[in-house]
Amino acid sequence: MDPVIIVGAGPVGLTLALALARQQVPSVVLDEGPGKDEPRLARTVVLREDTAALVQRLTGADLDRAGLRWAGWRSMRRKQVIREVTFDDLADPAPLHTADPAPLHIAQHVLTGALRAALDGERLVKVVVDSRLDGVEQEASGVTAHTRGPRGTWWRGSHLVGCDGPRSTVRKLLDVRFPGRTAVERHAVAALRVELPWADEALLHRTPPWRTSGPSAGEVTGRPLPDGVWRLDWLLPPGKELVTPELLVARIRETLAGWSGGSTPPYELLDTGVHTVHHRLARRWRVGRVFLAGDAAHLLGAFGAQGLDEGLRDADNLAWKLALAWHHGPREALLDSYQAERRAVVSARLRAADQALPLLRGGGGIRAYVPGAARGHDVLLTDGHLGRGPLGAAGGYEESPLAPRHLEAEVPVGTAPGAQVQDVRVTAEDGSFVQLRDRLGRGALLVLLIAPGTGVWERRHWVSAGIMPRLAAAVTALPSPAELLVAESYPGAAAHTVLLIRPDGHLVAALNGVRAADLYAAAEAALGGPASTQGAQGTRATHGTEGPQEASAAGAAAGSAAK
Repeated sequence: MDPVIIVGAGPVGLTLALALARQQVPSVVLDEGPGKDEPRLARTVVLREDTAALVQRLTGADLDRAGLRWAGWRSMRRKQVIREVTFDDLADPAPLHTADPAPLHIAQHVLTGALRAALDGERLVKVVVDSRLDGVEQEASGVTAHTRGPRGTWWRGSHLVGCDGPRSTVRKLLDVRFPGRTAVERHAVAALRVELPWADEALLHRTPPWRTSGPSAGEVTGRPLPDGVWRLDWLLPPGKELVTPELLVARIRETLAGWSGGSTPPYELLDTGVHTVHHRLARRWRVGRVFLAGDAAHLLGAFGAQGLDEGLRDADNLAWKLALAWHHGPREALLDSYQAERRAVVSARLRAADQALPLLRGGGGIRAYVPGAARGHDVLLTDGHLGRGPLGAAGGYEESPLAPRHLEAEVPVGTAPGAQVQDVRVTAEDGSFVQLRDRLGRGALLVLLIAPGTGVWERRHWVSAGIMPRLAAAVTALPSPAELLVAESYPGAAAHTVLLIRPDGHLVAALNGVRAADLYAAAEAALGGPASTQGAQGTRATHGTEGPQEASAAGAAAGSAAK
């Protein structure tokens, strides 16, 4: 069968190629560039716990050494510390983490380099450099793509995924509209090596006392990187203010002096730039056998939110669905669910940002005099930067078309259906102890039994006792390959609770004991329904006009109807 064609060799495209390879699906990555990334310390990304774990699992690289996990976070306004957060140590061997997990801050070229290194020698992935897409044709049996340049040729694939950024050629060839807002925020950026009072702690400083009042007072964010390097971002006032070298040096000196008690400490300026945030959302993410992912499908990033996080989640969501269709034939309803799930989540974040914009960037007015308003603003901004709340939290798929309905044995646990499961230590089928997230991304459903006491006994003593034989038989009978795991505990779950988990780590359902019929029904729903009915379902969703889902999800980004 033909490979999947991936257009774009940024972090999202490379992650998708690796995720498909882990599920034995070949791919061709069309890289418009030379296959190398320019080192830019002013271009960094912040990965949340789930996306950092995804990249770590796919690459096997020690990202904690390549980047930096922050020790804490502080929010300041004028001279006052408003909020301090101490992050959880993910190296802690405790079975459950209840504190905030530390975000991972890493230069984007370092992240991309780790992904490229993982692809070296990967027999299922072919990366073709200097290949610019200029044509896509598709029919019922596959996709044909044409590239120009030194290696211009025709490529044949089962599906094609456009991961080719904000100016996506794939999106333009599909004639998919990309409405939204332009220049929602602008930041002057500098990367420098300096010693600051807050070692390994990120901070957000609003209205710093060394700035005069007015639109230029703004805010500055400091994010540490390894080796004493910091990325500093200054919010620019609305408009097209030119960031000259003199202006940037003045901002650097006054900020460092303000944080260091009055005198500017020695520093080495390493890189500079201007970061402009746009908010846009593609009308459609699937057209037949062609999909959009990452910046080709959405742009977001105001208030510290990280668009790459959502792009990596796109790749994780799409990979297992493409793999199932590639190995087992048409799964149209399952493939349609990619747009339904991911577009709704990104739309909700864009809508929350649009609603917060007048409040947080409105320039004062009567809202500035409401008691507690400034503190509430600080909480919103902190949530955006730390990946929490409506501005920053990873969304769930509780309204997904893949969600099972009317399960009699369903029970509540600490994770809502559709949300990302928490990472706990589990016993695998070979008797080894592993982390739950280490078993994700293999194309199989996961069935997790909560059985207190099993961790202190050898597997041979309990694998044939109690409900285990019945559960093992029920797992074997599921309509898709599944792996049976056992855990001592899971947040909010009683003994003998059975969790069904998708290959991308989202909870399908939690059941009270071994209920084979409910377990089968939940698994079948998670796969898009009975395989025999999926062709007819998918044709209508793929080629029809935009329905309520498309119309409502575009609301957040429809500030301007640009094509």
